[in-house]
Amino acid sequence: MTDSKLILILIPIGIKCCIAVVICLILLGVYFHNFNETIEAMGVKGIIISAVCVAFGMALSLPTKMYLTFILVKRESERSS
Repeated sequence: MTDSKLILILIPIGIKCCIAVVICLILLGVYFHNFNETIEAMGVKGIIISAVCVAFGMALSLPTKMYLTFILVKRESERSS
């Protein structure tokens, strides 16, 4: 298998894994904030923990959005030419 084929296979798998991690982090933050009594009992520290989960999820979603936008632009330019 050539390097270019290996890259074409591994990048989408990595992006899908990153998207899964993003969704899990955001859902974990929402779960902590709304449904977990232990986090609620922690007060401000609990709010910070849930906010950090959501913030890391949002930060990790940026590279995946950039990659997907790049792919869509590339496909659109190939169709028009």
